[in-house]
Amino acid sequence: MPFILNIETATKNCSVSIAKNGETIVCKEIAEEGYSHAEKLHVFIEEVIAEAGISVQDLNAIAVSQGPGSYTGLRIGVSAAKGLCFALNLPLIAVDTLQTLASQANVATGKIIPMLDARRMEVYSAIFNAGLEIERATEAEVITEDSFADYTETIYFVGDCADKCKAVLTKENFVFLENVKYPSAAAMSKISYDKYQKSDTVDVAYFEPYYLKDFIMAPPSKKQ
Repeated sequence: MPFILNIETATKNCSVSIAKNGETIVCKEIAEEGYSHAEKLHVFIEEVIAEAGISVQDLNAIAVSQGPGSYTGLRIGVSAAKGLCFALNLPLIAVDTLQTLASQANVATGKIIPMLDARRMEVYSAIFNAGLEIERATEAEVITEDSFADYTETIYFVGDCADKCKAVLTKENFVFLENVKYPSAAAMSKISYDKYQKSDTVDVAYFEPYYLKDFIMAPPSKKQ
């Protein structure tokens, strides 16, 4: 009867859940433009544990979103997860952010393409079938009117890119599920549980988030 704490901070959504046997029993999340992860994350962790009626000693593993996504968001989530794993001597499970997002589509046929905004017309994307088996690995790509044009079956797009991509991706078989915008820790529960059962964990000391693109620090502005 394993309890897993799931942490998802790769996007604007700061999301935390407790799962029992792969089923979400409590979830707290908030999506804000200002990325309030640093202020909200530890509060949410304490709240979901309390609402689940357990203590941190009852946890069997910590799962964290591995990216791609926001550099700052991923760092905050992974740092918190590592700290808990070290303190409680628990295994760390890394969950692909786009797989979590794709699992929220809940469709029976066709392809699922989760996309996360990477600025301008660039996105982080992957391709899954309706059974959530990956068919194309994660890439950073520029979206054009020719993107995914070879697919004839229904393509379901999920993620935070609908506003900028709908005007370009206009084929009749393209469907935007605009109610699925951000990955949620609630959707991590089954994925993290499956990994836990297979002992599919990562090294707590050496694990790093999957940023996909190198982080480039903007140069400081010159003083006038």
